Amino acid sequence: MVQIVVDPLSEIVSLLNPQVAFSKVVLGSGAWRVKRENTGKPFYCVVIDGECGLTLDNDQQRHLTAGDFVLIPEAFDFTFSSTDPVASDDIHSLPEIISAGKLRVGAQDQTANVQLLVGHCRFDSLDAKILVALLPKLVHIRNATRITSLVNMLIEESIAHLPGYVQVMGHLLQVLLIEAFRTTIDTPTMPGLLAGLADKRIAEAIRTMHQDISKTKTVAQLAKVAALSRSSFFYRFKQTVGVTPMEYQIAWRMTVAKDLLKKQFYSIAQIAELVGYKSASAFSLAFTNYTGTSPSKFKSMQ
Repeated sequence: MVQIVVDPLSEIVSLLNPQVAFSKVVLGSGAWRVKRENTGKPFYCVVIDGECGLTLDNDQQRHLTAGDFVLIPEAFDFTFSSTDPVASDDIHSLPEIISAGKLRVGAQDQTANVQLLVGHCRFDSLDAKILVALLPKLVHIRNATRITSLVNMLIEESIAHLPGYVQVMGHLLQVLLIEAFRTTIDTPTMPGLLAGLADKRIAEAIRTMHQDISKTKTVAQLAKVAALSRSSFFYRFKQTVGVTPMEYQIAWRMTVAKDLLKKQFYSIAQIAELVGYKSASAFSLAFTNYTGTSPSKFKSMQ
């Protein structure tokens, strides 16, 4: 019998369906500050040379140096700035285009002392909000050699526009995200999927929920997989992942159901069976309660 390997992180990144919006090289010199607000898009950056500061949501500034990688899965308010002091009234430095895929910020008459590879992407998943909520607010990795290579390849593809570049960039971005997230699994700083995968017992329960969503898993069954009592498992899962086991299970089922409805390959009855409901009517009721719209209406809107 062939054993199916279940990888929740890969499944979630795949369903997020990341697409590159832009990728650029940024050179900086002197004093500069670039502020971005209300994009809501994932943002990533690699420091190739020099150093700079990053402030997220008016929090304490982080000091970034050469080799650092930063990923913000949902960027609403963040600021990059030089290590040189910036005047309080100098809020924004407007980037200047110097060539294809390359920008310049700060003093134009000075030699650049920092080089960044930056990019925005978008998640094309209809359930991006739910999935992003399971991910860390910020990923910061030191000496990110492998990720730097991936970002370099993304920028090269975005500039060259060779045949098939859209597919190549999409796959590169998926690899980049998985590499970034799995690097932080051993040191999670907040509740979420990565924290759950870092806990061996909770990780077993998460994999069990992903393994065959056509079968409902009870808290008792999941607790047994995790080798914990029901009460200990429930508390530990909630504290680690940030949601209850059943909330996670229903969210994952509905995320998969939306993806199947969007693809238009299956009937509602088939999807109901695939995501663990005994009838189309039971699935329709659960889907409507969860999303506010019926599966048939949702499917017709795609």
